Amino acid sequence: MSKFNRTLPRNALTVTHEGGKAFVRDAKSELVLLAVVNMVGEQTFYEEAGERDERYARLVRTVAVEDDAWTARFLTWLRGEAQMRSASLVAAAEAVHARLAAGLHGGNRELVGAVCLRPDEPAEFLAYWMGAHGRTLPKPVKRGLADAVRRLYGERALLKYDTDGSAFRFGDVLELVHAAPEREKPWQGPLFRHALDRRHGRGQDVPSELGTVRARAELTALPVEERRAVLTAPDAAATLRNAGMTWEALAGWLQGPMDAAAWEAVLPSMGLMAQLRNLRNFDEAGVSDAVAQQVIDRLCDPAEIARSRQFPYRFLSAYRAAPSLRWGHALDRALTAATANIPALPGRTLVVVDTSASMTGAVSGRSKVRHVDVGALVGVALAHRGCAVDLVGFASDWFRHPITAGGSALREIDRFCARIGEVGHGTRTVEALRGAYDGHDRVVVISDMQAFPVHGPRGQVAVSEAVPARVPVFGVDTTGYTAATIDATRPHRYDIGGFSDKLFTMIDLLSQDRGEGAPAWPWEAAA
Repeated sequence: MSKFNRTLPRNALTVTHEGGKAFVRDAKSELVLLAVVNMVGEQTFYEEAGERDERYARLVRTVAVEDDAWTARFLTWLRGEAQMRSASLVAAAEAVHARLAAGLHGGNRELVGAVCLRPDEPAEFLAYWMGAHGRTLPKPVKRGLADAVRRLYGERALLKYDTDGSAFRFGDVLELVHAAPEREKPWQGPLFRHALDRRHGRGQDVPSELGTVRARAELTALPVEERRAVLTAPDAAATLRNAGMTWEALAGWLQGPMDAAAWEAVLPSMGLMAQLRNLRNFDEAGVSDAVAQQVIDRLCDPAEIARSRQFPYRFLSAYRAAPSLRWGHALDRALTAATANIPALPGRTLVVVDTSASMTGAVSGRSKVRHVDVGALVGVALAHRGCAVDLVGFASDWFRHPITAGGSALREIDRFCARIGEVGHGTRTVEALRGAYDGHDRVVVISDMQAFPVHGPRGQVAVSEAVPARVPVFGVDTTGYTAATIDATRPHRYDIGGFSDKLFTMIDLLSQDRGEGAPAWPWEAAA
């Protein structure tokens, strides 16, 4: 049976922040776990943001020097499949810096390019690099960023991301990395020159090859008092779309409030994620039901949800933030669509969710989704998929939560989370597993893994020991602290983490005994 922690010594014991028996992960396993849950710069219940970020950077530097091929595959997966933007940019910068310091020169350019998938990310990478490592840019960094610039820079990207509030403008990036335009993109040379002119305030003429930028310039030239009239014209939506006008740009262009007319004109040009984040604004501005139906139709379209590649918790977050009920049914359908393709786990699954005090914090400073919500979502999503699931909550004590068959996924999550505090605020993981396990085929524990100590005849009892050794136990660590209560050196014990649909895929693959050649990392499983 393949395991994530393949090199961890059996005697690497430690304790959790609450004193429970725990194990130290090997560097790669700790890095993967921390990467998929690490919102860079975010505080957690037990660990300061700066301390956590430094631990992450230290792990990256260690692994990047030891195994360059593994690091390349990891970073590609982290940015592309796991969709962790900040974590992947930091990891690439620290990996390249450590490798160059160690005299390792091959593959560094590719590491930089692999994590830049959005037009603003070359500038983000530069900002982090110079803040952490100074203004000197090694050739692999310049070349990797130049590759990304040629691939990503276009008219709409310039209009959306090249703003005065950015520390590094598009022109700055171009000057620093010396990116030459691609021959196959005849418009890119004029675009690069225009980006430099914008940055340095040289000239006002927009090259004729840049139709979208010219359309924006024409709108910008309108007197402020004439701008709202554009929004009431029959072709308002097309006018804004042709000028690459995002909702953020529209708000600045109007120099006044975003009323219903403004939202209704720009809404057809908005991506699904932008629409999700503005449901409250649509309601407060009084957007009509007819226009709101455009958003509802997208949320109810499974193909649209698949294209969006959003995590299921995005829809839960939008549901919590939206003030009106008109979005509820559509968000419920969207969440269901986002989980419809998860593997159907055979047999019976016990999902045990930590509801202690440390799990009630938000997963990031910009989200209303809490760590405990992630746990509830896992259990409810599996049940919605048709799996036989027993969902249990625990803290100082534990409780069973029957899931209503065929009911609303969002309401079921709310019902579970309404029981927080019902069984105290401790973290008695071992006791909950001992009480709730009843011949299940697998056990999934969603927690920050900071279990309280439990003592038996032979000393402390670990979470891994609370369930029969033949039964697979998956510890889903939502926070990624150093100590792990799941001993992944043992057969059928897995220490994983993250908020994406890959969690379900990983559980499914690791449940299958495929011998020594089985996938051990999520990017290998995906292949």
